[in-house]
Amino acid sequence: MHTRNVSMKLKANSAPEFTRTLEKEILPLLRKQKGFKDEISFVAPERNEAVAISFWDKQESAEAYNREKYPEVLKALSKVVEGTPRVESFEVANSTSHQIAASAV
Repeated sequence: MHTRNVSMKLKANSAPEFTRTLEKEILPLLRKQKGFKDEISFVAPERNEAVAISFWDKQESAEAYNREKYPEVLKALSKVVEGTPRVESFEVANSTSHQIAASAV
């Protein structure tokens, strides 16, 4: 399993709007993407920061989403995000919610 971790600086007092945008615009788009498994988001309103982690079946699915649909997500988030979000990719080593055991490295 593969993840995309997106860290972003939110505009002042926009945490509630970020959450609404994620729920109403971004999650429906993600659910339609091939290989999409899950999304978890975190908000620190006092620091105007958010992190969103999406889970994908494999790296190729995450990369296809990044090329084809992520620009739409950036546009939807532009009303609540300052600057450009930082995107990092990871392979999942283990997870209790996705029943993934630690991989032998």
